[in-house]
Amino acid sequence: MKVLIIVPAYNESLNIENTIHDIKDHCDYDYVIVNDCSKDNTGEVCVKNNFNFIDLPINYGLTSAVQIGLKYAIKYDYDVAIQFDGDGQHQACYIKGLVDEIALGNNIAIGSRFVTEKKPWSARMLGSRVLSTLIRFVTGKKINDPTSGMRAFDKETIIEYANNMNYPPEPDTLVYMLRKGKKVKEVQVEMSDREFGESYLNPIRSITYMTEMIISILFVQIFRKR
Repeated sequence: MKVLIIVPAYNESLNIENTIHDIKDHCDYDYVIVNDCSKDNTGEVCVKNNFNFIDLPINYGLTSAVQIGLKYAIKYDYDVAIQFDGDGQHQACYIKGLVDEIALGNNIAIGSRFVTEKKPWSARMLGSRVLSTLIRFVTGKKINDPTSGMRAFDKETIIEYANNMNYPPEPDTLVYMLRKGKKVKEVQVEMSDREFGESYLNPIRSITYMTEMIISILFVQIFRKR
């Protein structure tokens, strides 16, 4: 199968080199960086290293950056697309496991921290537990790590995500896909701590994010036309 790794990047100049080197060290798959109009020198780092990248003229946000990567996958006829963060937290050694699950007939494969490992009872994981509970309530399916940004999509799902509005790479979209009958599989992975830079999810944004996800799962995705 022809596989593309999509690496959305915003202000990841200190991380992007290590991320791409990790991919090259562990995979023979193609990759494309989607530089979401970073304010730092992420683009310059990509040019210096001759990385394959798309340089966006304005900051579109994660959803659009991933969608542009998926459109690239369609243009060049890839069978599988992998969403893979540019901040160094995802580990490329687990990508093949995701691809294998797509090859077995799953539509979406999620790199999950909590398949064989137990989810800790911590304040940080409270939101994840709430979302997992809501997903199971609405769909009857258990997703242990709904906020994981490491995902693989089959060709059918690539086309659906790339060409339609309201398909953010978020837990609420997983609810919609599960209710449509898509096969979703979790694969045990480990994730590293971010080495450089800061996550965009500060406490206020985290609360806003959780509120939006809860409302969407309970009051939007249930009634969304399938």
